[in-house]
Amino acid sequence: MSSEPEQPVGKQVLATPALRPGPVTLTGRFGRLERLASSHAAALWEALRGHDRIWTYMAYGPFGDAAAITSWLASRVALADPYSYAIIDADGRAAGVMALMEIRPANRVIEVGHVLYAPALQRTPLATEVQYLLARYAFETLQVRRYEWKCDALNAPSRRAALRLGFTFEGIFRQHMIVKGRNRDTAWYAMLDSEWPARKRAFEQWLKADNFTADGRQIKSLSALTGASE
Repeated sequence: MSSEPEQPVGKQVLATPALRPGPVTLTGRFGRLERLASSHAAALWEALRGHDRIWTYMAYGPFGDAAAITSWLASRVALADPYSYAIIDADGRAAGVMALMEIRPANRVIEVGHVLYAPALQRTPLATEVQYLLARYAFETLQVRRYEWKCDALNAPSRRAALRLGFTFEGIFRQHMIVKGRNRDTAWYAMLDSEWPARKRAFEQWLKADNFTADGRQIKSLSALTGASE
């Protein structure tokens, strides 16, 4: 007698749980990611101070002084989920933060989020490179099968970034959250392990030195390489 169910079911997949993120240093050509630490507070304050617009879609911030951001940073360092990393530029200074979150090892799912780029980091090769480094870590080391990106549906730059980076739009969760006393509809995006090899090739082709002019401008866009529309 066959043990196969009569009703339609999903294909069998590896059920070994994914690993949880850890205190790794992920180094690229333009900078690196390292475990967020209280020692990053001073550099982050200098990089973020006075730029209130970057906090609009965050559940926290902006912060009024160095003490406030130091306190917030200490609370992030203590958390295992989200698990936060500092973005370190070529001069060794912290220029932003990003995290792996909504960590579900049993289902081999993880989300990249809490992406906070100082203005000096935005639209630089490092801003893209750290996305590549963290995705590679999630798929190849942690062994996730689904890598998620979620943002406020009104956050047009974040939605464009998700597509540019090779995520697929999956829909809107209406009235998903209340953030700073306001409604948030959430746009959901994801990248699958079966899609990662092609995304990886696109990232690595984009990051090559010969894809940049002498003054640092890209020659071929990542969107063109991933097949996304900006």
